[in-house]
Amino acid sequence: MIDRRPLRVGFTAISRRVSAGAHNYQLNLFAALSRYCPGEIIPVLFAGTKDDPSELAAFSQIPAVEVARSSVFDRQRLFSALAFGLDRPAAAQFRNRRIDAVFESARFFGWRLPVPAIAWFPDFQHLRLPQLFSPAVRWRRELGFRVQIMSGRHIMLSSESALGDFRKFYPGRTDVSVVRFATSPDAALLTANIAEILNKYDLPPRYFYLPNQFWRHKNHQVVVNALTILKQRGCDIVVAASGSPKDTGGTDYFDNLAREVAGRGLKANFRYLGMIPLDHVYALLRTAVAVINPSRFEGWSTTVEEAKSFGVPLLLSDIDVHREQARDTACYFGLDDPATLADMLWRTMQNAPAVVTRDLQPGLDRRVAAFAEDFAGVVRNKANRRK
Repeated sequence: MIDRRPLRVGFTAISRRVSAGAHNYQLNLFAALSRYCPGEIIPVLFAGTKDDPSELAAFSQIPAVEVARSSVFDRQRLFSALAFGLDRPAAAQFRNRRIDAVFESARFFGWRLPVPAIAWFPDFQHLRLPQLFSPAVRWRRELGFRVQIMSGRHIMLSSESALGDFRKFYPGRTDVSVVRFATSPDAALLTANIAEILNKYDLPPRYFYLPNQFWRHKNHQVVVNALTILKQRGCDIVVAASGSPKDTGGTDYFDNLAREVAGRGLKANFRYLGMIPLDHVYALLRTAVAVINPSRFEGWSTTVEEAKSFGVPLLLSDIDVHREQARDTACYFGLDDPATLADMLWRTMQNAPAVVTRDLQPGLDRRVAAFAEDFAGVVRNKANRRK
């Protein structure tokens, strides 16, 4: 008989400053589980003592979510997990909290972990774009993926595009599922005064929004090049960009881009807003002429999903996963084709209304419910298989 009691699933906290996409993934997943699968999954978020209390508070406000803080999660013990097969302090915390399954995201707790584990692989960028990684970072990531596969983890992916890569790079592995991420922004985050937010960032009534971290593969350069073309034509376009300026690859990508923007006289056109609160992100999404995602690679773009939630027009780089996410509802440009992007920006601006404020799209509930139900199904199948 299948056990239908609530399953307690352990997650580890991901700071928004480290990865806004992964942080928002967890927030939206927990909210979706609470709303559409009540009584099935109890997320237990394990956080370190140094994690931002304000970020953790957002999780605590979601019904049924438990937050457990311990110095055990202030650092990873990868050597112990690899050499001895178990991160013992973490395993003890899981036992104390009666965890039924663990969701590993950029963490590995050992091949002797006594509870089932599901490993989320966001993408395979280190194999598709190896030139963007130092050899040490590339091999560390690959080692992590391979030990999780060899340890019998069920692998969770977020797109058919990622599944194609998985089958190419790890042939013969079958314990894998695709669970597409969908987001439904919390209504409490849609109450901010939009006029005040636009005024705070000194934005004009019509602007484009680019909410991506400043990592090399995010490809802000093609946007800067498109703005340069438009400036040469005498066309005034504003792109507002937000996100962390810290490249996890340890490069000077943001600083170099900022110098280039200044050197080309584009500071009024390419405006960096900083790392801004989520309610401000949603306010800017709701009033932007369109959202741009020029990324060279994505597993499943949070930027695109959040824009879809409000029906924001999309200008996207022409990569497989963007086509999978947005299909024929977006306009696509080449990764290194600023001229096409410049034409798109100008044409979209000319056709945009003077003022717009969007609401959540009808039909959104169905996509988010499918996300929650698919995730819950994978967890329950994995947990029951070990009983």
